[in-house]
Amino acid sequence: MKPHKAIAFLLVFPAVLLVQAKDKKSSNVPAVFGQARYVYVEAVDGQEFDPNLYPEDREAIADVRDALTGWKRYTLTTERDQADLIFVVRKGRAARADAGMSRNGGPDPVGVGQPRSGVPMGGTAAQMGGEMGPLDDFFEVCQGNADGKRGTPLWERSMPDGLSAPRVLLFQQFKEAVDKAYPLQPTGQAQKP
Repeated sequence: MKPHKAIAFLLVFPAVLLVQAKDKKSSNVPAVFGQARYVYVEAVDGQEFDPNLYPEDREAIADVRDALTGWKRYTLTTERDQADLIFVVRKGRAARADAGMSRNGGPDPVGVGQPRSGVPMGGTAAQMGGEMGPLDDFFEVCQGNADGKRGTPLWERSMPDGLSAPRVLLFQQFKEAVDKAYPLQPTGQAQKP
């Protein structure tokens, strides 16, 4: 081989290997997505019926659940400890503040006769809260644990309005990647190992 061809080969060959390795890594979808059967959906800040959950997050949970039902690949479960996968969502929001007044009075919940929150019996209290976070919608898929806790995050994406119905684009990206890596077999045919 001539010296200039050998040098060109040595310069081009590592670049080709790098491109191939990058392609393999970007199309890598964990095997658990092809094997999972049960899925639970919740928000970053809590479960669907948590009274403190932001309405936008509750709506995102419902939209992802609807998309999952239409996909028919996984079965939704109402118990997190039964889930193989836990889908976690959060609608984007820059800042949000809540304020209000409440009437406090009477004994504490344990019944020891002391006023709640240091407010005199029959008084009122101001309540304030707020949250700041990213503008983009967030979608994550974690492996479920037997103890009902979220396991290792396996898939994570974010984008503006990515959880907005009817398209729910973040969910669609996940669905397309899983269907490409692990196509569903028609009923009655065994899957290849």
